[in-house]
Amino acid sequence: MVGDAHEPFSIQSISKLLTLILALCRGGDEIWQSVGKEPSGTPFNFLAQLELESGFPRNPFINAGALVVTDYLLKKLGAVAPVVRDYARALSGSTDIDINRQVAVSEFKHAHKNLAIAHLLSTHGMIHSAPSALVEEYCSQCALEMSCSQLARLFLPLATGGFSRILGETVMTQRIVRRLNALLMTSGVYDSVGSFAYRVGLPAKSGVGGGIVAIAPGKCSIAVWSPGLDRSGNSLVGTLALELFAQRTRLSVLG
Repeated sequence: MVGDAHEPFSIQSISKLLTLILALCRGGDEIWQSVGKEPSGTPFNFLAQLELESGFPRNPFINAGALVVTDYLLKKLGAVAPVVRDYARALSGSTDIDINRQVAVSEFKHAHKNLAIAHLLSTHGMIHSAPSALVEEYCSQCALEMSCSQLARLFLPLATGGFSRILGETVMTQRIVRRLNALLMTSGVYDSVGSFAYRVGLPAKSGVGGGIVAIAPGKCSIAVWSPGLDRSGNSLVGTLALELFAQRTRLSVLG
């Protein structure tokens, strides 16, 4: 570990990976009736594509897809953000992970685009929750705070075939792990997946809080954090750090 590895930050869209894991573990392939598996090629909060495609989100990692996944979990669990927080605590072995309520409230105050997306999803019958309540829940899950050290431990099961070394048990099937890593490779870093794959060559999920978690299947999970973002919303320095790591360890698909 180097730098501010223990400094907590808001994971933002990395929480989308957590909610998708929960949806797949609790409902299997049922979630794919409401969200696709294709790269979007557009910004994460793009409205026009969603309208053109009758409200069916391209993948679970754009905001429309994440809202559908959160809505799905709301029907099953009654609340999402607290469950995501507790799941993160369990998988990382850290009881101090929590939701930053100040960040959540601030984000909801400025969530005009996400509210528009939720209303559009509702118009097409893709969600069942009230748009405002759904977006508020979504903002809360995105305001989850943790450090790079905790983030890397949290997603280590994606590198170990679903086995959690923290809990000493299998927490997801190998089938789910394979599919999640495939989705991360094709859709995990917004609309720059091609560039990221070319430079880094690892499945990864980023967030506008400046964090990125990457997976080297069969080897390790890696988390980086630096708040400066590129035009797609990915950490500039974090991407460079992962690129150098992949080159020096030869762990990426690029060899």
